[in-house]
Amino acid sequence: MLPIFLQTLPFFAVIGLGWLAGRLRAFPPEATMWLTKFVFYFALSAMLFRLTVNLSLSEIWDPVFVRAYLAATGGLFAVQFVLSRLRGAPLAEATIEAQCGTIGNTGFLGIPMLAVLLGPASAPPLLLVLTLDMIVFSSLVTLLITAARGGTPGISALGPLASGLLGNPMIGSMVAGFLWAGAGLPVPDAMDETLALLGAAATPCALFAIGASLAGRKVERPLVAGWLSFSKLIVHPAAVALAALWLFPVEPGAAGVMIAAAALPVAGNIYILAQHYGVAPQRVSASILISTAASILTVPLVIAWITGG
Repeated sequence: MLPIFLQTLPFFAVIGLGWLAGRLRAFPPEATMWLTKFVFYFALSAMLFRLTVNLSLSEIWDPVFVRAYLAATGGLFAVQFVLSRLRGAPLAEATIEAQCGTIGNTGFLGIPMLAVLLGPASAPPLLLVLTLDMIVFSSLVTLLITAARGGTPGISALGPLASGLLGNPMIGSMVAGFLWAGAGLPVPDAMDETLALLGAAATPCALFAIGASLAGRKVERPLVAGWLSFSKLIVHPAAVALAALWLFPVEPGAAGVMIAAAALPVAGNIYILAQHYGVAPQRVSASILISTAASILTVPLVIAWITGG
């Protein structure tokens, strides 16, 4: 356990450094916003393009993996949604809380950290988890909130939803990588080195931006935020382990990556969504803060378990 903790410690140390810089105002919110944009649109996109351009779609797509992940994550999403509704939360708030309890920070934390800790073979399963989270669950949340606001989430909503997904640089960079690889186009050395240079900036910049973004967060509704954090860090990986190891047996290496991805803290983009729709942004912020802080201990435990068999 100690060696795994020491392996993950540098990643969380960079998050802590970003948090300290934010608290001391050495790195103000405006700087965090621009650093996040750099990671989102350039560094992480370069990393994802470089990963996918060297892979074929068949290397990533695994229907058994998809069934296991959707069964576990979708099932937990439904349970969280029902529990929130039973507590009296409105439809939109229940939707956001369900997403907090099930969707992890795969893009900014999972791919940079787990790709290093679990090796290059972890890239295809991580990309598949990221794709399912963004295409399936982000779309589901958008449609449910639209319905809660009295909208009509029918065919007319599919156009804006599709354009929003394709406008996401993470999705766009992966699609571009697959298209490039599918066309059989070579990657010139200069292009590859540029992508590698940009991609290398993704890990430290993303981690620092996560920490700096946590500096201004406050804990609102701590009991609810604490429960959502527990769901994300403990219940979600347990549900994924049940689905991937017993219900829909997945190849062991890919199953381990799926479980590790499920153990990640609450995704930061949920806050952006909550703020955009004006649905419990402080509660989401608190869930991100609590789950990220607690993941310093829980993520090494999960990684130690999966790497130990």
